[in-house]
Amino acid sequence: MGFGRIGAPELILILAIALVIFGPSKLPEIGKSLGKAIKEFKSGANQATDKEDEKEDDKK
Repeated sequence: MGFGRIGAPELILILAIALVIFGPSKLPEIGKSLGKAIKEFKSGANQATDKEDEKEDDKK
């Protein structure tokens, strides 16, 4: 038994559990925070990649 892909039924179940735990008023706030965190992570990852590329260019 593996943890493969998450399908529509699993996603609906996860969202229903989150709704019960956090309530309808907190879900938009949680989603906004999660989106912001992902955006900042991607930005940091891109900056790190750019710095590595600059170091490789300096070595040449």
